[in-house]
Amino acid sequence: QEQLVESGGGLVQAGGSLTLACAASRRTFSNIAMGWFRQAPGKEREFVAAISRNGGVTYYADSVKGRFTISRDNAKNTMYLQMNSLKPEDTAVYRCAAALTARTIAGGTSDYWGQGTQVTISS
Repeated sequence: QEQLVESGGGLVQAGGSLTLACAASRRTFSNIAMGWFRQAPGKEREFVAAISRNGGVTYYADSVKGRFTISRDNAKNTMYLQMNSLKPEDTAVYRCAAALTARTIAGGTSDYWGQGTQVTISS
């Protein structure tokens, strides 16, 4: 069983930046792909970004491309989401996800989920 714990959420003004982190419990962290989803109140869960096991392949939703950067540090069992130029429409609960492949996550599903961290962008 994979345990994923997010951190780094908060309240930021529009145009600002925020970095989320997801710590995984797995000793073989480098054997799983990771990613982020978000869900705003009253909306469906939305894929945000995914990264392959070695970090060589990344996927992004069109809505965040060019503003968000996903990365991972396999030595620290941690994945990151650097979010820049934040907009009020980025407000959501962001959840960490893990699966065998980044393509699986980019396709909208995952095998493991974190509890989520709230990101709120004020206008």
